Amino acid sequence: MNAVPGSESRNERYQFAQTIAKEAGEVTLRYFQKSFAVDRKGDGTPVTIADREAELHLRDRIASQFPDDAILGEEHGEQPGTSGYRWILDPIDGTKSFVSGVPLYTTLIGVLENDVPQMGVIAAPALDEMIHAQVGKGAWYEQPNCAPVRAEVSRCDRLADAVFVTSERATFDDRQAGDAYLRLEAAARLTRTWGDAYGYLLVATGRAELMMDAILSVWDAAAVMPVVTEAGGTFTDWRGEQTIFASESIGTNGPILAEVLAITREFPRLNPN
Repeated sequence: MNAVPGSESRNERYQFAQTIAKEAGEVTLRYFQKSFAVDRKGDGTPVTIADREAELHLRDRIASQFPDDAILGEEHGEQPGTSGYRWILDPIDGTKSFVSGVPLYTTLIGVLENDVPQMGVIAAPALDEMIHAQVGKGAWYEQPNCAPVRAEVSRCDRLADAVFVTSERATFDDRQAGDAYLRLEAAARLTRTWGDAYGYLLVATGRAELMMDAILSVWDAAAVMPVVTEAGGTFTDWRGEQTIFASESIGTNGPILAEVLAITREFPRLNPN
């Protein structure tokens, strides 16, 4: 593997990731709340023409700008590279929301440098929101007609006062951890399924304190870790290890993490991505 270039090259990729996230979001909006076919993948999850077209757009743009970079996407697999950089793509995170006409879906772009997450973009096309981060440079939140503002997690220090969001209750049962969900729901002030990556955006912008997934893939996590941690929060597995490869995740504002881990550490670890 060739040596990774310095910060100038990193910054170039960071700016480019924001640009193409917006472009891919525009691709999804061509289909949002329209009539289209919904197919089922081998694991039973839905996929649409919007997922596939948005990812192909991202791949084409990355390949033209950074042809030596590796790419991994949810819909079109792995493309090897030699530069030391790896783009991890989820063109529509929250496809179930997308096909239902609910605007809480996102486009995710994460960039790894020698397998270490360095930057992430979470774009919510139907809401015209975006949050992005580069390690060491903070997380930045963008809304329509507003200048980007520094994103910061909340200062809530008790789970009893916290908002807990997640993608889907059923996934806790799928991994025999339904009791974890029930205990967290009972402990938190408010629980909602404003989940998928939008839930992590809520944590990073101080509107929720806990977002967690009982089951997830690396393309769900790669963009999220830099965003949440650069906003001052934590992104870990159910044991408290900071990783995107664990097939499970906890995103918090920080102060409540210990309370959450006191519950989740009781449950067996999932096989890693």
